[in-house]
Amino acid sequence: MPRSGADGAGSRALPLLRLERLSVHFVAGGRLLPAVRGIDLEVPGGGITCLVGESGCGKSLAARSVLRLTPEGAVLGGRVLLRGEDVLALPEKALRSIRGRRVGMIFQEPMTSLNPVVRVGAQAAEPLRLHLGMGRAEARREAVRLFSEVGIPSPESRYDDYPHQLSGGMRQRVMIAMALACGPELLLADEPTTALDATIQGQILRLIRARSRERGMAVLLITHDLGVVADMADTVGVMYAGMLVERAPARELFARPLHPYTRGLMAAAPGRASLGQRRLATIPGSVPALAAMPPGCPFEPRCAEAGPRCVEAAPPMTAEGAHGVACWRVAP
Repeated sequence: MPRSGADGAGSRALPLLRLERLSVHFVAGGRLLPAVRGIDLEVPGGGITCLVGESGCGKSLAARSVLRLTPEGAVLGGRVLLRGEDVLALPEKALRSIRGRRVGMIFQEPMTSLNPVVRVGAQAAEPLRLHLGMGRAEARREAVRLFSEVGIPSPESRYDDYPHQLSGGMRQRVMIAMALACGPELLLADEPTTALDATIQGQILRLIRARSRERGMAVLLITHDLGVVADMADTVGVMYAGMLVERAPARELFARPLHPYTRGLMAAAPGRASLGQRRLATIPGSVPALAAMPPGCPFEPRCAEAGPRCVEAAPPMTAEGAHGVACWRVAP
């Protein structure tokens, strides 16, 4: 079940973050290839919004776009409004004052995100010194405290380790400590518990949720795990092939999924077999490559409910209240 309070109330508040027609394209062979396609999404202060979907659906790219951390050659369009200010229009100097201070990010791959020749403690202390003006000794004490808070054993001694001396799970916890260090208004969490065992995963998710509630920190959580979505989310956006195909308060989405892709994800979720299914359902096929997007609805080649109109054009998002869906065959 979605966590208590996931009834859509947060979605009615003024959003801390608003994505307006956000798009990301890459140039290849003289063509603009769409990786993120006109996303409209709101993340309220103090609320947890989850983006869910298969690998390759554009979830991580959409989150990275908030801080303009997209790969070289990416062409961004639309607007990313942080308290009404368009991040995409800011000069680089102004953007540096936002990264790590107002907006923290937990990256999916800590080994490539951490500097391999700098001790992890110094990396965790850097935003504290840069953004909060702490001295070296004070920043060290705070970094050690953060390491302890995210479950790093012997945090004082681990402060002086290099990334290669830590396990994948420990490196991920260092990234989480860095993202939370300056008390950001918004946390972008890209699969934050991928490398962690179940016990530590629960600890980290509870920590993120507590920070969100206690400090009014907004969270945009990227995941493919519907169990995490059910436990954490106030609101949910379902992405497919760069498009937002459904968005709704979490309780509403789990009670009444509308898009065929959303229903397919839920049917394929582990645990369904224990509810009487002999085998888990599967969605045939795979997410289309950027250079081979169907002309109509991107899910049409895999959809058992597709009709003639689905082949002709991609459907717009239509909404009834807070529940929106982009499907020609389904009304909200």
